Amino acid sequence: MVPVIGILVGDAAGIGPEIVSRLFETDELLNYCRPIIIGDRRIMAWGNKITGTAFPIIEIETPSQAKWEGPVPFIDQKNLDPSEITLGQISATAGRVTGEMLIYASELCKKGELAGYTFAPYHKAAMEYGGYPINNVFARYVSRNKLFDELNVIGNLWTARVTSHIPFRQISEKLSVKRIKAVIELTYETLKKAGFDTPRVAVAALNPHCGEDGLCGREEIEIIGPAVEEARSEGIPVTGPYSADTLFVSAVNGQFDGIVTMYHDQGQIALKLLNFEKAVTALGGLPYAVTTPSHGTAFDIAGKGIANAEAMKQAVIIAAKMAGWRKK
Repeated sequence: MVPVIGILVGDAAGIGPEIVSRLFETDELLNYCRPIIIGDRRIMAWGNKITGTAFPIIEIETPSQAKWEGPVPFIDQKNLDPSEITLGQISATAGRVTGEMLIYASELCKKGELAGYTFAPYHKAAMEYGGYPINNVFARYVSRNKLFDELNVIGNLWTARVTSHIPFRQISEKLSVKRIKAVIELTYETLKKAGFDTPRVAVAALNPHCGEDGLCGREEIEIIGPAVEEARSEGIPVTGPYSADTLFVSAVNGQFDGIVTMYHDQGQIALKLLNFEKAVTALGGLPYAVTTPSHGTAFDIAGKGIANAEAMKQAVIIAAKMAGWRKK
């Protein structure tokens, strides 16, 4: 049986409702999962109107009531009147509803009623204003001593990062053997969940040319290299560090499945240049599958009916893989 995956409409002031609508123009998703839409039905109708898409929906109270032979199952949260928001504008109300949506889906996962979910883009500031800081939403579902973090995916190439949204000059001081090793482990475990039998994980250097044997920085010698060796000693087939300017060339040519980068842009620029319209963000370290498109709410085009749903579709497929779907 393919897994039951929730599909959340995301921030209603952005393109979320319309890209969710486009997912159901065909029955393609049924090849990977049994989808259940979660959100306010009035917002979903709004998305359908924008795209000109019409598909049958049947309201259910719980996932156990869902059937997939006919109309798409829909859990109506009945918590957002479209008149309360304006397309393309930050809304604390939309942020609050997004937070409620994520927590509701996470609770269904915790109960075993969903194997995971994909959410259309959220707006970080809107969620803050609405009382739901995004990191707090997921942190409650992870044990304190376990790492959870974002991984980014295009096709079969996955990347994770050791540091994320910090000033560039703080990157080196935030690196440690313990942190790098933890991200290597997270990457390996997540790839295993996604169907890679023996993931090939590579680690990027921080400095140009891998630090040139200490002439251009010592992080590779003192921190990154030892972290790789510790992970290898525990059975993870990881290699590196490799100079970042050639590592992605090797990965694109099929040499690696996952790359651990040292900072945000080191991986994000390379990955998004490959095919930004298919870029997906997956959350590793959670006890269930959670994914979202890597692009944002796209307020500038919300409501115009031109939003591309390809990343949303790929996010659903990846969530299904992380939840156990395997190609026959």
